Amino acid sequence: MPDIRRDPISNRWVIFAPDRVARPISGELLGLTEDTLELCPFCEGSESITPREILAYRNHGSRNEPGWRVRVVANKFPALHVEGQLDPEGVGLYDRTNGIGAHEVIIESPDHLTDFADLPDSHAGEVFLAARDRIRDLRGDVRLKVATLFKNRGSAAGASLTHTHSQLIATPFVPPDLRSELDAAEVYYAQRERCLFCDLLRQELRDGSRVVMETPDFVVFCPYASRFAFETWVMPKKHESRFENLAPMTTAGLGWLTRDLLRALNEVAGRPAYNFVLHSAPISGDELPSYHWHLEILPRIARAAGFEFGTGSYINTVLPEDAARSLAEAMTESASIG
Repeated sequence: MPDIRRDPISNRWVIFAPDRVARPISGELLGLTEDTLELCPFCEGSESITPREILAYRNHGSRNEPGWRVRVVANKFPALHVEGQLDPEGVGLYDRTNGIGAHEVIIESPDHLTDFADLPDSHAGEVFLAARDRIRDLRGDVRLKVATLFKNRGSAAGASLTHTHSQLIATPFVPPDLRSELDAAEVYYAQRERCLFCDLLRQELRDGSRVVMETPDFVVFCPYASRFAFETWVMPKKHESRFENLAPMTTAGLGWLTRDLLRALNEVAGRPAYNFVLHSAPISGDELPSYHWHLEILPRIARAAGFEFGTGSYINTVLPEDAARSLAEAMTESASIG
């Protein structure tokens, strides 16, 4: 059973999951040749070697059989286990609880060689629709507080398998980065009775120098104080604190917009490793007038090192205004060609 422990100095919760040491590493990431690669568990036809599917969108076939487009399964080497009780306790000045939560894998394509940036419109939308549907289901579990969708592409971003996939982890605590955002948003709302993120969005649209693209539903922009080169956020124009409340058509639009943005990132930055992370309000409770969900795309062009890890501050070599200009040009060119 994983263990969750709180650092009393930073208030940061840390998940200890020793069993994840045994998770497989893709042969491509280890530099192995094609004839030495093991069977990929995420490829179509390998359904028998993954946990049973939780959700799938299919062209044909039955559960746990080929014929799917997007498939969701429990992680075989989970950071948290859904079975059991939290049983929180104090150990002197420390706090701990059992490693209860959910850890699922969204397999984004049956084809091993297809990248998320290569998916057609409807398919890219289904990836986010699958995440939305799974979060809606998980919020019925009273033990869980936050569901985090994330993607690791490339070994520098922490990927252990090259087959395109994202992951969903639901935790019984609020992660520190989200807690920080929620607290700042609550203070701003108490002072001004307006959403901090809505005001930020209006300012970015007025300024325009960091806006990559605007659609009827979303704005793509590079944050004013970007931590990483070509860091980009996708934010809905309509105020919503929880991603899972999106309508299906809007969710699909998020999919193709993210796909196009990742294509542009590949073009301007040479197919870098990247993470994307969904920041959304806790899945329990009411809609928050102070918070605004968003998707953060974090390229791993330069690695975080001692200064970043030791201070929590970042050194970025690319101004967000320059990054936004390059990405906007690449997205425009891609649209004109397509």
